[in-house]
Amino acid sequence: MLGTALDVGGFALSIVALRTLPLFLVQALTNASLAVTAAAAVRYLGVRLRPHDLAAIGAVVAGLVLLAAASGATGRDRAGPAFHLALLLATFAMLLLTALLARWEGDGVAVGLGLLAGVGFGVTSLAVRVLEVSGPLSVLTDPAAYALALGGLGGYLAYALALQRGSVTAATAASGVSETVGPGVVGVLALGDHARPGLGWLAAVGFLVSVGGVLALARFGEVGTDAPPTGPSTTSAPTAGPAVTPPFVPTTPGTTSDSTSAPAPNLTSASPGTTSDTASASNPTPPEAGSRRTRGRARPPVR
Repeated sequence: MLGTALDVGGFALSIVALRTLPLFLVQALTNASLAVTAAAAVRYLGVRLRPHDLAAIGAVVAGLVLLAAASGATGRDRAGPAFHLALLLATFAMLLLTALLARWEGDGVAVGLGLLAGVGFGVTSLAVRVLEVSGPLSVLTDPAAYALALGGLGGYLAYALALQRGSVTAATAASGVSETVGPGVVGVLALGDHARPGLGWLAAVGFLVSVGGVLALARFGEVGTDAPPTGPSTTSAPTAGPAVTPPFVPTTPGTTSDSTSAPAPNLTSASPGTTSDTASASNPTPPEAGSRRTRGRARPPVR
C-alpha cells in the first residue's frame, strides 16, 4: 500500500516537473532514481555497495548538479496537431514491435525491449508536456492523451518482458538511454528547451555524466553477478549406492529347511542331475553326497 502511494505521488510530481522544467533535466532526474534505490538498499536492506557502484552514484549526483546549474528557461508546452498525432503513431509502433520481439529470448532481445520500454516512457513524458488541458472535451479529443495512457502501459509491459527475456543489466541500460536521451533531444529541437546562455556545453557534460552513472548502476539490479556458486556441483559423476548384502541363512546339520538361501557365488560345479532343497554358500554339498536325493533330511557330513 505504501509503495503504491509513493508511485502515485511520484507520478503526480513528475507531471508538475514536466510542465515546468526542461525535459532533458526532468528525464535525467527521473532516471537517477536508481541511485536513490541503491542508497536506500544500503540503509534498509544491508546491501554492501561495490567501489564502482559508489563511483556511479557520485557521477549521477555530479551530473545532475551540472545540469541544474546549466538549465535555462522551459520551452513551449504546446505543439501542433501533427506533433500530437506523431506521439500516438509512435506508441502504436512501439506496441507492435514489442509484440514481435516478445517471441524470442536472449540479451539482444532484452536490449530491444528495453529500448522500446524507454520509447514508451519517453512518449508519456512528451505527451504530458504538450497535453491540452483547457477542458474535459479537449483532453478526450487530444491524441496525446491516448499516447500518454498507451505509452505508459506499453512501456511497463515492454520492460517486464525485457527482464524476463534477458539480463537486468541489458534491459535497464537500454531503457535508461532511450527514456532519457530521446525526450531530451526532442525537447531541445521541437519544444524550445535550452540551457543558459553560454552554458550549453556544461549542460551537455552534466547530461552525459549523469546518464553514464545510471548505465554503470544498471548492474546494481543484477542478482548474484559476483556471488560464487555455493551449492553442490550438478556435473559430478554419480556415486554408487550402498552395497546390498544378500541374506544369509545358516544351516545346521540335522535340521530341515524348505526355503532357499540367497544366491551365492558358485564355488563348485554341481554334477548333472543333482538337486537340493537347501543351498549354502559356506557348506557346498560334496558331489558324492548330492548324487542321491534326501527327502527334506540333511545328510551328515562325509568324513
